[in-house]
Amino acid sequence: MLLRLPLVLARFLHNGRLRMLFLGLMLLLLMSILLTYRWQTNVQLCFIETEPMESASSGPVTDGNAPVPRILDDVLTTEPKPIPGHSIFFHETSCHRPKRKRQRPDSQYNMLQLTARQACAIESAALHNPNFQVFVLFASPTYLHYGNSSTGGSSGYQRHQSIIDAILSYKNVHLRQLNLWRYAAGTPIEEWLKDGRLFRSSYLFSHISDFLRFLTLYRYGGIYLDMDVVMLRSMEDVPPNYTGAESNTHLAAGVMSLAPTGFGHEIAEACLQDFQRNFDGSDWGNNGPGVITRVAQKICATKDISLMLEDRKRCRGFKVFDRNAFYAVPWKHWRHFFEPQLLEQTMAHTKDSFLVHVWNKHSKQLAIKVGSSTAYGKYAEQHCPRAYAAAGDYF
Repeated sequence: MLLRLPLVLARFLHNGRLRMLFLGLMLLLLMSILLTYRWQTNVQLCFIETEPMESASSGPVTDGNAPVPRILDDVLTTEPKPIPGHSIFFHETSCHRPKRKRQRPDSQYNMLQLTARQACAIESAALHNPNFQVFVLFASPTYLHYGNSSTGGSSGYQRHQSIIDAILSYKNVHLRQLNLWRYAAGTPIEEWLKDGRLFRSSYLFSHISDFLRFLTLYRYGGIYLDMDVVMLRSMEDVPPNYTGAESNTHLAAGVMSLAPTGFGHEIAEACLQDFQRNFDGSDWGNNGPGVITRVAQKICATKDISLMLEDRKRCRGFKVFDRNAFYAVPWKHWRHFFEPQLLEQTMAHTKDSFLVHVWNKHSKQLAIKVGSSTAYGKYAEQHCPRAYAAAGDYF
């Protein structure tokens, strides 16, 4: 059969139409390979520093008459650094690199961008936990306009700067950047990151976020929070080493706490090991909720979430909170936060929660008018008043 293959191929190529079809398919294959390689390379550039820059703490520098944006300070080298076990962490992994240079002087920079809702999550954590330091870590080289909202600019710029000013008005909030490779250096996942599998993910930014939450808890311990939450009460006195159940079958990775030493550090290391051993770039949830679920199943020696909830001794001190703690409103009911007729029901349903999760993946396109009678609006008005006031007409 193999000996006849050259003859069959020769007859195939002798046919004009088949030959054109063959060449067309080869061309499409080549183009797809090139485009995929270029996309992966361009995306990876989001997370690489292209040139050394002065940091934001160095003061203003001008290019002609215009202030040059300054790069955020590095979390590994800049004081104050995270206090192990007494810090709250948020991660921002989006990339805002411009596709082409524009006339704006800052167009060549990946400028710091936070929405009012992200600022609300940060402010609520800082407000309710004044004795903890709150770190917002940006995974790509990120630049900040030097100065404040009084320096002029468009109304959009003014509003955005007002949102940044709102969270920085809290003395325990710190904006930092990190370099993925330096941040992973000296950890169990350092070598795995170098092979590039992470950057071939179909859900790259989500999986970088998953990667960073476990790495940050390995480095510092403390509390990790998703950026689409609103904290309703302090968690300073809650003993570390916990997560929350999202369903009867899975734990969630949107709220996690681990001690920086001892058993908590062992859990963080187990999460890093599981992340690289079971990484699947084609599965959105496998590398976040999947990791903490699998690790908890080993710790607790059961796959039954109800048993994890009932007996903390079974889990050797690792606490699994029930859904009411962090996910009282499940993702399928995310609209409950936005519907005025469900205000009282939703507020009553979350009255004992530590925080609410508003499921940004589903809700980000649905704006609410500031002052409207919705559960999300009421949470924001009470628990992130400065970010809510800075949002403008819509939140």
